[in-house]
Amino acid sequence: MADPASAALLAPALGRRMACWLYEGILLFAVAFFAGYLFSTLSQTRNALDNRHALQAFLFVVFGLYFTWFWTKGQTLAMKTWHIRVVDRAGRPLTQGRALLRYVLSWLWFLPPLAAIAPFHLSGGETAVLMLGWVAVWALLSRLHPQQQFWHDALAGTRLVHWQPAPR
Repeated sequence: MADPASAALLAPALGRRMACWLYEGILLFAVAFFAGYLFSTLSQTRNALDNRHALQAFLFVVFGLYFTWFWTKGQTLAMKTWHIRVVDRAGRPLTQGRALLRYVLSWLWFLPPLAAIAPFHLSGGETAVLMLGWVAVWALLSRLHPQQQFWHDALAGTRLVHWQPAPR
């Protein structure tokens, strides 16, 4: 018979985690829009190509703050919608340091294809295929993890778990 404590730490189904991931991307569009507006206003940027690298760095920091803040609370809005919570290996809430480490390691979803795109000057369609292909591979690699967790979670010492809010 399975231990009830370990059963509570089981990973949600991959489809649910990926639906949450997609919804998170939609919500991040709004975060990026407002952060970009703030950056362009404060830096007096008139052309989208001006200060492009500074804007990218700014968005990296803003996204880091966003995720670190919400993950230390247990979940983002997308995670709340899909009844998913992020905890450490023992099932405790994340510290700010662990949430920040998870954020940095979560870039494994994007860095390998971005590194492959740079030297080859791929078209938009080729870039999309490479990016989506890598995301699919990275997601499916979670099937090889003993607890079905994403590998950046395993490296960060975190895990995604099913979370059901208490009835009112």
